[in-house]
Amino acid sequence: MKEAVEGVVINILGKEFMVACPDDERESLVAAAAYLDRKLREVQASGKVIGTERTAIMAALNISHELLDLRQRGGLSQDTTQKLRLLQNKIDAALRWDGHPAQ
Repeated sequence: MKEAVEGVVINILGKEFMVACPDDERESLVAAAAYLDRKLREVQASGKVIGTERTAIMAALNISHELLDLRQRGGLSQDTTQKLRLLQNKIDAALRWDGHPAQ
């Protein structure tokens, strides 16, 4: 039987996004969104990057570096890696969606 997928509202850089998410992943999605928001704000606060798109790219690069560093040290299980990949896909979709349906 399929899991019911409901939306969860996340807030990134002061913008709200509705993201489809199974109930059992809701807590981790909210935590991932908070982590992403924190990383984006860190990049913005540095004053070295101008523009939302560049800020998102730099934050993604920093998060990717952290992920690869953890993998090299054996810090992530395959299951955790899969969950992170799913969350990344959801975050990517939320960042692409600006409140208007895709054309």
